[in-house]
Formats: sequence, structure tokens, C-alpha cells
Amino acid sequence: MNSPVNPISRRVLLSTLLFFVVVLALWQFPRFWYTRVDASVGSFWLAEQSKIEGWDYEEIPVSKSAEKVLVADRLINGEFRRGDQVVRVFSAKRYAESQNEIGLFVHTPDRCWTEAGWKMEHTQPDFKELTVHGINIQFERRIFTTGSTPELVYFAGLVGGQSLPYRLDHNLSVGMKHARKMSKDNTGTALRAVDDRYWGRVMDSFLARRPLHGPKQFVRISTPIRNDDVNQADLLLTQFLSSWLRPVDYSSEWNSWKAVGRSSR
Repeated sequence: MNSPVNPISRRVLLSTLLFFVVVLALWQFPRFWYTRVDASVGSFWLAEQSKIEGWDYEEIPVSKSAEKVLVADRLINGEFRRGDQVVRVFSAKRYAESQNEIGLFVHTPDRCWTEAGWKMEHTQPDFKELTVHGINIQFERRIFTTGSTPELVYFAGLVGGQSLPYRLDHNLSVGMKHARKMSKDNTGTALRAVDDRYWGRVMDSFLARRPLHGPKQFVRISTPIRNDDVNQADLLLTQFLSSWLRPVDYSSEWNSWKAVGRSSR
């Protein structure tokens, strides 16, 4: 004769099974949720040009500490010069991303420049949607100051070969407070934990359903503001973007990296 099942044992078994199902669902959820793409745009990388007519280019090595933080597969950092004009460029690409690595968009200038001692200035607009070779890309716009010359900065990101449908201003409020020395926290971690804008962008990312992990590119371009002429600096960067960046086929560049570059990562 079979012994009756202990009700307590049955509840424990069901609770364990339910817990396992919930954990599995939470683990797999991002793979199903963050899958949206804009089919009308297509997928692309932005290829950085080092030869631009009328400009001289100098490559500037990225510090070892920055390389360690970014864990990028390809880094471009340098300056273009023409007479007394200077345009500074930076691009980081991550063709494959581990979930154990810090996100490529975590260290925007709002965070890392202010932590390095730059002062963020109030400016409007703090965001511009620009067209680069027919592709609309959302650029954050900032003015930073160190020493006597302010710098106008644009930066933007791509995920999965497409421009972001939400802004990269998650560190903006924290950066402003940090620049004003309103926080004793050198990294701004405590401020981010309670910052509405930061968590608002987390929600925007969730609603947009764009991938959080995977192939990414972060680009930054800047120029000194001479004689307080911000309009001239804006014009220079806006025009220069299409000379410096060219959209290239997403799959071809990624497959080329997988063929020859993965082993060196």
C-alpha cells in the first residue's frame, strides 16, 4: 500500500519548482524583450576616416586605464587640425559583449569628464538630432571647461547597428551636480541611485525594447569654443561629422572582425 504524500513536502516541492520557473523566466526575459529594430533604417557601423581633405590628423593613444574600462575591440582617438582649428574625435566599438563587462555607454563625458575635473556648463540645447549621410542620429550636446577655453562636445551611440531611440543623458543631472561639487562621492554612484533622469532612461530603454548587450559603438567629437562663438563651433562639428563618419555595412564589418579580430581581443 502506497504511503500518502506529506502535504508539507508537496508544498516545498511546488515552491521550489515555482521559484525555479520564475528565475528562469527572469533570466530569459531580456532575450525576448530587447529585440526590436527599425527595419526602415537598416543596420550599419560608422567608419572613422583619418584622411580628410584640408585637415591633418594625429592619432593619440588611449590611456591603459581607459582601455581597461572600455574593453573595446576597436578604439580611435585623435585630433584633426587645420590652421588654428582643432577637432577632437573618439570612437569605441565593441563587436561582442560579455554580460560581465561594464557597458560601453556607462562612461559618457557627463560622467568621466566631470570626474576628471572638467566643469560642465549650462547650455541649450543639450541635445541635437543630426543627419549623417541620410541617417538620423541623436547626439548629446555639452559644453565643458578646463582651464580658460571651453569645449563643445557631441556624443552618440549605436546598438545592434542602429542609432538609439532614446537619449544618452542618464548621467547629465549627476554630472552637473558633481561639477558643482554638490556631492562628496567622487564617482557619483550615490547620486545616480536617486537620480530621476538616470532611472528615466532605464525605463526608456525598457520601453524601446532595443538590445542592451551586444554590438555597440560610441562616438564623441569636440572642438574648442574660440572667442565665445558657440554658433561657429556648432557649425564646425555639424559639418565635420559627415566628413569623419561614413556608414558601412553592418554584417561585413562584424564578420571581418569575427574572422581576424576575435583572437586578439
